[in-house]
Amino acid sequence: MKVYKFGGASIKDYKSVRRLARIIRKHNHDEMILIVSAMGKITNSMEDFVLSYTKSFKNLKNKLELIKSFHKEIVKDLFQKNQQSVLKIIESVFNEIDKFLKLNKENDYNFIYDQLVSYGEILSSVIISEYLNSIGLKSKWVDARSCIKTDQYYRDANVDFEKTSKSIKRKIKGKGLFISQGFIGSNKKSYTTTLGREGSDYSAAIFAHALNAESVTIWKDVRGVLNADPRYFNKTKLLNKISYEEAIELAFYGASVIHPKTLQPLKKKKIPLYVKSFLSPSREGTVISKKDHKVKDIPSHIVKWNRVLLKISSKDFSFIVEKKISLIFSMLSKYKIKVELIQNSAISFSVVLNNKYGGLDKLLDELKETFKVSVDKDVSLFTIRHFNRFSLKHIKKLNQNILLEQRTYETLQLVLSRDFKQENLLQFFQR
Repeated sequence: MKVYKFGGASIKDYKSVRRLARIIRKHNHDEMILIVSAMGKITNSMEDFVLSYTKSFKNLKNKLELIKSFHKEIVKDLFQKNQQSVLKIIESVFNEIDKFLKLNKENDYNFIYDQLVSYGEILSSVIISEYLNSIGLKSKWVDARSCIKTDQYYRDANVDFEKTSKSIKRKIKGKGLFISQGFIGSNKKSYTTTLGREGSDYSAAIFAHALNAESVTIWKDVRGVLNADPRYFNKTKLLNKISYEEAIELAFYGASVIHPKTLQPLKKKKIPLYVKSFLSPSREGTVISKKDHKVKDIPSHIVKWNRVLLKISSKDFSFIVEKKISLIFSMLSKYKIKVELIQNSAISFSVVLNNKYGGLDKLLDELKETFKVSVDKDVSLFTIRHFNRFSLKHIKKLNQNILLEQRTYETLQLVLSRDFKQENLLQFFQR
């Protein structure tokens, strides 16, 4: 069994779906699972819809209609026959959304987010499954919510691998082409949960782990795992072969091509991960496996934008030691704040935060009752993995923007002020 995952960019329109079909046809699809994301930027559109539903109730009908029209247009362009039957399926999905909106009595944003945003994946998988069937690539649609079992931590749910493995094995038996959704699962109350933004890669790894798959291939709009994001750097290098450990490090620091949780399930079963371009499917791409490939001579540059630098110190200048650090982390956990860098001295404690769940203001209010707190918002966390002399030479150009620096033997991390803009990166680290 092989697992192929196609992200939003690779199924953004009817031409992309046809390209997906051509890729599938060229490979042995008798034992294959397709994991698909929402089409194009639909997740963003669904997030905007949820925000309107929970905050303002403005333009709800129009926003949902635009999402519906987007999918209907793809259906009309894709299908020469049986358009109406597929459109009826699309309409039934939107009826489910309408039903939730009418019956929902919860006001928890994270709960509502998972129930609604997840429909992006449902819609894309239905359309693609119906299209593959229409061109002779017979597929079986599988609801990932009946397969991936999680806790109730909405928007970043934790997977129960034992229950999930049993569920997947019940649903996917024998040979054939199966298609399911990335990003989504369900909890013991049968409510939909999501695995975190860009979590479709993780879903592919979960299915592969449960089925002892031969391999996982992630199809991207880039040629593989690069040493920098081509949106911000003029010159990038392909990392042809890297180890699980190195890939885990890169994902942890924020390499956007791989979801951070993807590698662990694959590493446990020694399942290789291929990252390839759907635009050039015959090109080699990147393979991630147990072998310790040498990439230390290629610095990798990773940037996380819109972070928060929090500096905490005692009001009485006493030491920040175990008891106080434990208190700080209990507050961070309470408000679901993601910590991405830590640095402490005798009387201060600095952390770089991702305010993904919007709990920062409440955290600050509680921290200020005990500590002296200073905040820098909209900072950037810039990581150079395997930095070299060339990297260090060019770091000097950033001196006026550096708020905090942390260095280990292999990794350099810089917290850059809000004055540092995305376009500024293009002038750095280019030979």
